[in-house]
Amino acid sequence: MTTVKYSLILLFLIKLPFTCGRIHQLEVENDSRRYIGLSTFGFYNGGKLDVQLQNFKAEPFEENAIFGFSVDRTLNDATSPYLDSHPDRCLLEDPVHSEHEAAVIYFIMNLKDKVLYVNCSPEWKSVHIYGSSKEIPMPSVKQALVGSGNILMQTRRKRSTGDESVVTASSCNKLRLPISIRHDGKGPPSFNTSFVMRILSSAEEGLYNLYFYNCPNYNTKQVNVHFRIQITEENVGNFLSAGEMQLPALYCTMAILFLLSGAFWVFLLRQSKHPVFKIHYLMATLVFLKALSLAFHGMNYHFIERSGVHLSTWAVLYYIAHLLKGTLLFVILLLIGTGWTFIKHILAPRDKRLFMVVIPLQVLANVAEIILEESEEGAREHRTWRDIFILVDLLCCGCILFPVVWSIRHLQQASVTIGKVATSLRKLKLFQHFYIMIVCYIYFTRIVVYLLRITVPFQYGWLDEMFREMATYVFFVLTGYTFRPASQNPYFAVPDDDAEESLVITESGLTEDLKDIRHKSTSNMTEVTQKEIEALLDPREGSHDYD
Repeated sequence: MTTVKYSLILLFLIKLPFTCGRIHQLEVENDSRRYIGLSTFGFYNGGKLDVQLQNFKAEPFEENAIFGFSVDRTLNDATSPYLDSHPDRCLLEDPVHSEHEAAVIYFIMNLKDKVLYVNCSPEWKSVHIYGSSKEIPMPSVKQALVGSGNILMQTRRKRSTGDESVVTASSCNKLRLPISIRHDGKGPPSFNTSFVMRILSSAEEGLYNLYFYNCPNYNTKQVNVHFRIQITEENVGNFLSAGEMQLPALYCTMAILFLLSGAFWVFLLRQSKHPVFKIHYLMATLVFLKALSLAFHGMNYHFIERSGVHLSTWAVLYYIAHLLKGTLLFVILLLIGTGWTFIKHILAPRDKRLFMVVIPLQVLANVAEIILEESEEGAREHRTWRDIFILVDLLCCGCILFPVVWSIRHLQQASVTIGKVATSLRKLKLFQHFYIMIVCYIYFTRIVVYLLRITVPFQYGWLDEMFREMATYVFFVLTGYTFRPASQNPYFAVPDDDAEESLVITESGLTEDLKDIRHKSTSNMTEVTQKEIEALLDPREGSHDYD
């Protein structure tokens, strides 16, 4: 059954329709959403945004209906303030004004006159908008040699001569772009239009958000739209967003770090003179899977950086490694929490039920994350899978805490039992530390990373990924150090039941001496344990005769 399940997942990954990196192609069919978030991209000086709308239809068709786009520029990945301030009114129906907290440009489709109106807010000091990429003037060889600063000066000189269709903020509201119409004799007509934006100064740099609006649906009418849109986003010689340019190097560096750490961990296991358990080798497997996942992820971003599209081979390899790594991580945390192979070889029914819940949830969370990365931001199912991922990921994070909490409660009860106080208290302290480690790991890799994403400037968007990977690495190192093979590790100590057994023996003449001998033996062992900080491994653990 397990083989069939993972075979189906592998087939799903292979058949998954991969997106084209930073060259987006989105098909929208029978969509009634009021607005659609199409793309978010960080542009540097020299960047270009190319939007091509094809086969746009609205049903029922009304030529006076308002549709269009908005492009806003912010400094970080926080939610657009102007969008949240108009939840019940279409933004395209309101004129732009200086009250907006972000620079906004509206592209309003006038289907009756077949014109795309452009309306800019006063925050735009200069705007470089074209009808298509063919209208962008090619810089001369001399301009290309002197640098981008002089290119901008030359461009401004050309603007006065009328050689370019570049506009300033004052004339932006007068710009008109054409819309073509096509009748196929079946249903409403279809419309095509396009626009291109160039970023030609440092003042225009920022995080650009592109939205589509279906204004009739803000009223009582229900209008479904159909269209195909292609969005090309690029910086100079690079198809990655400004905050993603450092990701290929970051992922490859972290992959090398995890690989070296995994090799060192295996070396310690091979050289260890203390018992090594199966879960120690599972930890090594997890580290190597993490290294592979990061390496494949870095290669995937490298090809997106070069060509705007990724190779399906690297993407599939990354998703397989990521899926296995995510599942194995939660399995190991559950096994450590239940004490499997360290103290017992058989899971309790309660532990088995927890595994049956957590493992499918973690697989679902990883599949949802894969679909999120491969689906377009404007796709209808994108937000649904995002909500599923957040919910399931939180459930998994909560479930892995249960076995640790159960172990803490069990040790708290055992600490009051005669003869188990020292060992139980040491284990209790260890599990409390492990509980804190898991909580900190969840907090830093989920909440803190999200806060970093929405607060840091757009060009430092890679910092949240670096923080996530570094927090993961620290958690792996601390977990390995805490549960390393060592005699002075209280987690490996098996409770000594001699004291309890001596209390059961009756005080008869035949057993009185035996009881005294056993009691003395326990006392001697206690003295030795105290010299070794009461943490020596019981000899019976190595043979597992009492598991």
